[in-house]
Amino acid sequence: MKNILSILAFFAFFYGVLGQNKDKPTDYLSADFHKSRRATLRKVMPSNSVAVFFANPVRNRSNDVEYIYHQDPDFYYLTGYKEPHTLLLVFSESQLIRGVHVNELVIAQHKDSRKEMWLGERMGVAGVQRELDFKLAATGYDFLDGIVDFSKFEKVLFKGFQNDVRNTGSEVDLYDLISAFKKQNMQQKSVGFDKNRPYNKTRLDTELLLGYMASLREVKTQEELVLLKKAVRISAIGQIEMMKAMHEGMSETEVQGIHEFVYKKYGAEYEGYPSIVGAGNNGCVLHYIENNKTNIKNQLVLMDLGAEYHGYTADVTRTIPANGKFTKEQKLIYDLVYKAQTAGIEKVQVGNVFSAPDKAGREIITKGLIKLGIIQQKKESRQYFPHGSSHYIGLDVHDTGNFGPFEENQVITVEPGIYIPHNSPCDSKWWGIAVRIEDDILITKKGPVNLSEAAPRTSEAIEEMMKQTSVLDGFVLPVLD
Repeated sequence: MKNILSILAFFAFFYGVLGQNKDKPTDYLSADFHKSRRATLRKVMPSNSVAVFFANPVRNRSNDVEYIYHQDPDFYYLTGYKEPHTLLLVFSESQLIRGVHVNELVIAQHKDSRKEMWLGERMGVAGVQRELDFKLAATGYDFLDGIVDFSKFEKVLFKGFQNDVRNTGSEVDLYDLISAFKKQNMQQKSVGFDKNRPYNKTRLDTELLLGYMASLREVKTQEELVLLKKAVRISAIGQIEMMKAMHEGMSETEVQGIHEFVYKKYGAEYEGYPSIVGAGNNGCVLHYIENNKTNIKNQLVLMDLGAEYHGYTADVTRTIPANGKFTKEQKLIYDLVYKAQTAGIEKVQVGNVFSAPDKAGREIITKGLIKLGIIQQKKESRQYFPHGSSHYIGLDVHDTGNFGPFEENQVITVEPGIYIPHNSPCDSKWWGIAVRIEDDILITKKGPVNLSEAAPRTSEAIEEMMKQTSVLDGFVLPVLD
């Protein structure tokens, strides 16, 4: 009878957990992925060391309203844990903690029914152990009580502290965890530091982890690529649908909203970064995010947006004419940028230096600007093409990496641009033209693969796409007073 009851209890638990999660996405990174990443990190850590990863702080938007919480990418990469006020410890060798031999420990938020009623369910210690596959977890109170003896380690690795961590004034929060860490490692007293036991810079290291995580994250696993490709594909569809829906009477905000609607429609939780929609001269502001021009008329509209799907973000830019047809000057600049981007993409080959795409594209743009009479000397080209062509993408839109020679399964952007703001020292017919074309490129042994190629890139293909009917053509709202 006892065995039967145990079996029934197991199935009750199993189906209870299954029932709780059946309405949620099932294609997150697996616990095995995160576990393998911790194991890889452990292999490169110095002997007798501990790596400490703090969760991101909760950031205030206004009064008692917080921004939507976003986990520290390294912390998420190693755990899959999305909750604030937590930390991860990875030990180079096994430690005996509470009678259990472990090589890693999560400090979790404790269960609190009242807090969870307002802010949502917490995993708690048991949930972290069960769902994230940790042998041992503990609460913030345990950390404050010294569950980890840092004095035994020759190296304590961490990334430094954020400058916007607040004391929330309730339970154990990130502020308390950092304070306890400082007290145990920096010998911090109420005023200053203990002169008899000063801060040991050789023992506390804030550099090594940055390099370790850059090396880990710059090359994507196949499991990561599934999510990243989906984020890019969703972003490309957003560009396509916007091309179909675009008309001269739109506002920048409306353009942004259509992109982001597509993201949500396909299950992307967030945008990977603030959406950039710049019409005309606004496109000359590289990170323009106001998006408040009310009438885009017949201007070029630069749309730099990326869906974030399960933590992984795309970064795709297209520049299109609001009225569906490039003017002569717009087309000349657009085709020059397209030519530069094509040359840059061709340089995304295993073994090439990271700057190769930028060098190839910049040479073409410089020669083109001289030929068009916009500049007279090569050195002037940076005035109109002021940024680099490439960066990694992944859990961050500007993902971490070492910027060494290209390796298989890295994913980078190639994004040349030309920006000619009003009052530039050239013929006024070019003023207000801003063009950037950006695609997400997977590096393979067989050459570059453009993950965002579904969104038209040539001026001709864009004009053809803009002739197509949009599903939003009949969506008309009443005019507000």
